[in-house]
Amino acid sequence: MAYHLDPRMPAPEQVIIRDLIDRHAAEQPAKTYAVFPDMSEWTYAQMKAQVVQTAIGLQRLGVKQGEHVLVWLPNGPDILRVWYALAYIGAVFVPINTAYKGKLLEHVVENSDASLIVVHAQLTPRLADVDRAKLKTAVVIGGAPEPVADLEMQPADVLAPEGGELAPLERPIALWDTQAIIYTSGTTGPSKGVLSSYMQLWACTTVAEALPSDRQMVNLPMFHVGGTFPSYRMLQIGASISMIESFKTEEFWDVVRRTGTTYVILLGVMAQFLAKQPPKPDDADNPLRRCLIIPYDFDTAAFAKRFGVDTYTMFNMTEISCPLVSELNSTVLHAAGRPRPGVEARVVDENDCEVAVGEVGELVLRTDAPWAMTHGYYKNPEATAKSWRNGWFHTGDGFRVDAEGNFYFVDRMKDAIRRRGENISSYEVEAEVLAHPDVAECAVVAVKSEVSEDEVLAVVAPVAGKTLDPKELLEFLLPRMAHFMVPRYVRIVDELPRTPTAKVRKIELREAGVTPDAWDREAAGIRVRREKIGA
Repeated sequence: MAYHLDPRMPAPEQVIIRDLIDRHAAEQPAKTYAVFPDMSEWTYAQMKAQVVQTAIGLQRLGVKQGEHVLVWLPNGPDILRVWYALAYIGAVFVPINTAYKGKLLEHVVENSDASLIVVHAQLTPRLADVDRAKLKTAVVIGGAPEPVADLEMQPADVLAPEGGELAPLERPIALWDTQAIIYTSGTTGPSKGVLSSYMQLWACTTVAEALPSDRQMVNLPMFHVGGTFPSYRMLQIGASISMIESFKTEEFWDVVRRTGTTYVILLGVMAQFLAKQPPKPDDADNPLRRCLIIPYDFDTAAFAKRFGVDTYTMFNMTEISCPLVSELNSTVLHAAGRPRPGVEARVVDENDCEVAVGEVGELVLRTDAPWAMTHGYYKNPEATAKSWRNGWFHTGDGFRVDAEGNFYFVDRMKDAIRRRGENISSYEVEAEVLAHPDVAECAVVAVKSEVSEDEVLAVVAPVAGKTLDPKELLEFLLPRMAHFMVPRYVRIVDELPRTPTAKVRKIELREAGVTPDAWDREAAGIRVRREKIGA
């Protein structure tokens, strides 16, 4: 193909998942690719065998090249082999957040245009409560399927057929082909499906050097780039991963030692949880050599010394490809880094004119290489055009840049909230609160957490003549939304503050923060946890 002549574009065999699996399985078949919590392992040869058989099963179910397939599974061997099997036949991986239910789930199912879902048995009952659009078939993993009306249920073993041969690809898989659609929380509307090409996935691997001898922990979910990026990155260089279901502070270092993990991504709140644990004499006695901490929201020098690791940070979103990265062991506190090679970054005003050094504006980005960031939002041309206006991708995040060229995240210019590593749409939380029959209006804003990132405050006004009990409202919301979206604080007011044009003045609510009259569910002894999926 002609793009081989373009020096900005890597060779397909360095990028395409199918090519990488084939090459490493041939060149280093006995090398470990993945280690799981029970200490079972996949060599590269074993991984390829799992992937190929799963791909044959998918083809027998009618999955074609370019077709979208929903995948609703927790971290573990199954979601890894299904993702890679879809990539092996050129189909599109569409993962769903395992916390989704109700309207959030319904929107993703409809927007995806998928007719097939691979789902964990514990999650299937949630499908009964939503409009399933084009969804016709569910392959159920992890237990006996619970029947759902008008949905054909297939057992897990259809993705592990004995024998058979793969049908050939209709055409070679290209760098710009969509390999995944990952849903990110909306801010003024429903969640958007981010189209991610193979080239975008590869572009993320050009930052922060890793070695073939490394083993990177996958401790973030595979429905986030924080899960897919390290899995792919280690595959791309022929290294290995240790995949766990989720991060647990008290178990982290034991898992690092047991699995031989050398590399990890830690959200800022995770790093702070680890830093606040009581010191132990063997803290530095571990195989970890590098921590990517996102964001650098505290001084990491003491952390690095205590645990014997190097640290760095970067800024990323589902739509982009790690455009800002710090130097190793940077001492520039709170900086998100500087543009990596091949990236242009600017901080601009509302007219896309660059602001002065030190002033706050919106971060906009573009790359030298084509396809190195998202190529749009699926079935949402308006949002695509708005994000890509004037030839730059608009992040919607407030930044400033100093005289040395360091970029600093300041605030979200959009109405997103980030809690414990999850992006939350205030719009979607508000929609569920407003579903309560006694709620007349609602505004949801971020307030400062005592730990890191945000907590969720819901400010609600009752229907005239009605009263609202915060605890009863919470009980109404629990079955309707993901655990991380459930507001910690509920404030009851007579009416919301509004502008002359009737828009809610959220800035006023943010500035007021947690007022004395706000109800705190944690102070009331109510903690909301993620539902554990699988054994």
